[in-house]
Amino acid sequence: MVEILRELNRQTGLTILLIEHVMRAVMALARRVLVLHHGAAIAEGEPQAVVRDPAVIASYLGAEALD
Repeated sequence: MVEILRELNRQTGLTILLIEHVMRAVMALARRVLVLHHGAAIAEGEPQAVVRDPAVIASYLGAEALD
């Protein structure tokens, strides 16, 4: 799925809105991420920065993600 979406974006320039909980897919595909928690934005930006955001870690990744 990720490769199909990546190629679609590459060939057409199409913006893709992806609602996904599988972080591996998000990290492989997204250039920009918006993380919502109970409908409120808690982090926004490049995926590598967002996964290090304390609010994202606390809400979704857990403390073990820091190890």
